[in-house]
Amino acid sequence: MSVPRCVHPLDVEIHPRRGSSCQFLKNFTRVNFVTSSSWQRRQALPEPERGEDAFTLGRRLNALRKARHLTLAAVADAVGVAPSQLSLIENGKREAKLATVQALARHYGVSLEELLAGPTSRRTQLEIELEAYMRSPLATSRGLPPIRVGPRTPTEVLESMVALHREVLRLSEQHVATPEEARRANTVLRGQMRDRGNYYGELEAKASELLAGIRHDGGPAGTKEVNALVRHLGFTIRHVDDLPHSTRSVIDLRNRRIYLARQASTVGHDQRSVLLQALGHHVLGHTPPADYAEFLAQRVETNYLAGAITLPESGVVDLLRAGAAERDLAVDTIKEAYHVSWETAAHRVTNLATKHLGIPVHFAKVHDTGTVYKAYENDGTLFPMDPTGAIEGQPVCRQWASRQVFERGVPDEPFHQYTDTPAGTYWDTVRVERAPGGRYSLSLGTDFVNAKWFRGRDTRVRAKSTCPDEACCRRPPADLLAAWGGHVWPSARARTHMMAALPPGAFPGVDETEVYTFLQAHEAEA
Repeated sequence: MSVPRCVHPLDVEIHPRRGSSCQFLKNFTRVNFVTSSSWQRRQALPEPERGEDAFTLGRRLNALRKARHLTLAAVADAVGVAPSQLSLIENGKREAKLATVQALARHYGVSLEELLAGPTSRRTQLEIELEAYMRSPLATSRGLPPIRVGPRTPTEVLESMVALHREVLRLSEQHVATPEEARRANTVLRGQMRDRGNYYGELEAKASELLAGIRHDGGPAGTKEVNALVRHLGFTIRHVDDLPHSTRSVIDLRNRRIYLARQASTVGHDQRSVLLQALGHHVLGHTPPADYAEFLAQRVETNYLAGAITLPESGVVDLLRAGAAERDLAVDTIKEAYHVSWETAAHRVTNLATKHLGIPVHFAKVHDTGTVYKAYENDGTLFPMDPTGAIEGQPVCRQWASRQVFERGVPDEPFHQYTDTPAGTYWDTVRVERAPGGRYSLSLGTDFVNAKWFRGRDTRVRAKSTCPDEACCRRPPADLLAAWGGHVWPSARARTHMMAALPPGAFPGVDETEVYTFLQAHEAEA
């Protein structure tokens, strides 16, 4: 992508006695940024440092001198500087005084603006671009050695080197995912999961193969079985106190070791899952992901494999079928049978309920602020979405069970609710979990027709949601708005979750109804 040519001498005011020519060049090029169509990705380069400004100006002066077939000595004599000094200026090793630059511009018969406007030849463009790449933090961090470019360096070599640096930059950018890119990748992946009913037959088969390797009988795979699987695959487990803070595990492929934190970093995580997710990358033959979408896909695969090993398909399906026969399907039954968290058991239900029982389901993990952290559906549930189709970071309707549980639920007890929505009536069973980041609701549900198979279907709790109609819950009630509208200035709490986008509103990120209700409740206080 090239930037349109935009050169206008009136954009810059020149003060000959203020600063060096390189500072002037920096100010000038910030206003008038010039590229050609062949000078690709220039806008992605870091802002020039003083040395790069000197080099850029020097290459332009060198190109002008050679185009006129002038020697260093002749030009130096004409502008009143030593040939050695002019050589240093042209090579970017010394900053020229502005008076010297003006004298050189007059000698070459160009205006100062023309001198600073841009390279005069394709080769000069390449030299400047290559120099910028070689000086960039990216090249330094990758350990890419600089090369000396001289007058005898073939232009083809310069083109090849610039192309290689551009490719390094492109590959580096692919690995840097913005929140928007992450949400977009998640949207695509969620669609793929929905299309297959969240069932991955090849991963179920791999889990069965691994369990057969340790002669597992098909029941719950506990810590003993997982440790046996680790040994079966030729690894040993090491518990350490200094595991990197950003990791839950580290695999040493050379020495076949899996490092786990002795305490802190696995708090809140089933060690079986941590181990199996670490092994999953090795077992599935993953290579470093080429982009964020592949990173997400690999994470889904390792999480799925860990779940399929911890909760083997055959045993879970037997429990699901038995529960359906009694019209008593419950996540808690699986949770208790396999000694896993409610969330892990719920995920396993989403894997197997549609495939083996023909029951469509939905799942959501929602923060107590109403923000969606995880979501899946193949039953037509209309989760809130941003314009890209992303669900993560969006606010859930106040009337949904995943929000109502915080107001109406009993601590440590399951909460059940029917919700009438524009897409139909849905039933949910919800649990609340506490984490360092706050409280989260975990909900598993299905449509009205299939609610008959689940425990809790007889609940009398029912709500109505008309979202995305703003009158449903996003617009404050008329009485609160009349009482407090225009008299409040709240400050939003910063959202640190990777995918949490601020919802629209007068105060983005602030729930106005919640603020008005709070003020109403405290108004009578002295």
